[in-house]
Amino acid sequence: MASPELKKMMNAAIARELKVSIQYIFQHIMIKGKRARFIGTELRAIAIVEMLHAEKIAERLVYLGEVPTTTPDLVDITGSEQEILQKDLAEEAYAIELYKKIIKMANDEGDSTTRLLFEQILAEEELHHQTFQTLLGE
Repeated sequence: MASPELKKMMNAAIARELKVSIQYIFQHIMIKGKRARFIGTELRAIAIVEMLHAEKIAERLVYLGEVPTTTPDLVDITGSEQEILQKDLAEEAYAIELYKKIIKMANDEGDSTTRLLFEQILAEEELHHQTFQTLLGE
């Protein structure tokens, strides 16, 4: 069904989703500044969506016979409002590129379910990317 390389990339996606869900929820709590309440609300909402992404990818991996990772990539909750938003924008850009690779690989392997899952997640990651661009005033 899915190659070992595709499963490895899916586990990397879970580690990233876990990372940002933790990172964004703690940034939501810790952010300071004039727009902290507004930005914090956005961070919290995105954190919840990211955790749901991790869950969906994990469910797919289990179906494919793989044990999903429970270890997030390194979380970074430090910085000013601007620094936090720049880091988070970069996280979303990274996810977009990774998920495009996963979609291509799943398509090449004939795994339409994994391809469709990541197409749905990709669309949400692009919205997150746009949200961070807007918050940065870009």
